[in-house]
Amino acid sequence: MAVSLNTLVEEADRFLNSARIADYCPNGLQVEGRPQVMRIVSGVTASQALLDAAVLAQADLILVHHGYFWKGEDPCVTGMKQRRLKTLLKHDISLLAYHLPLDLHPEVGNNVQLAKQLDITVEGPLDPENPKIVGLVGSLNEPMTARDFARKVQEVLGREPLLIEGDDMIRRVGWCTGGGQGYIDQAVLAGVDLYLSGEASEQTFHSALENGISFIAAGHHATERYGVQALGDYLARRFAVEHLFIDCPNPI
Repeated sequence: MAVSLNTLVEEADRFLNSARIADYCPNGLQVEGRPQVMRIVSGVTASQALLDAAVLAQADLILVHHGYFWKGEDPCVTGMKQRRLKTLLKHDISLLAYHLPLDLHPEVGNNVQLAKQLDITVEGPLDPENPKIVGLVGSLNEPMTARDFARKVQEVLGREPLLIEGDDMIRRVGWCTGGGQGYIDQAVLAGVDLYLSGEASEQTFHSALENGISFIAAGHHATERYGVQALGDYLARRFAVEHLFIDCPNPI
């Protein structure tokens, strides 16, 4: 079956409540392609590798977490940006992108979906007083050492994580996918034993060590593969269209 592009975009916008979330980029339809959608290809980032794979897969629409037109970037359509947009326009493929709305969503969001992958029971937001912080806090079914939890992360995500090991057994966990390492201070205040993010900064090491908690950097790309898959699956069920997730590996 086919669904109109406008209908699919309207449902995705509504489902993610994207109009009410301030962000660093436009959420929703970023590049308009053909008016009917039968096949969705999803991926983490709208890289050239993903675009080329979507062309081969005969996609009508590409759904991503990291799209284009970020605040502060050069607006000129040259170089890499020109090549990417040319690929989409030449093949009449739409680009649909959701950044913070996909991090925040309570069903298909990156943070909720990562919790499912790692068997963490979600308790609530990392900082209830600040809704702009998209991280969560939760608990493990059974306490384990930081090394055992890191091994589990590696098995699930297929990537060896960076581990800063504290002294305590891991019972409560805070996390924020992607570039959420700066929220480690909120995690300390939330009383977690371990904080997990995608990336690490130089100061993250000192924050974890001096506050006596464990920290894991599991990869920006690796931690954000699951939300876009869940959203693609939702849209495929909703409109009886095809959905294919294509992973373009990224070590960061």
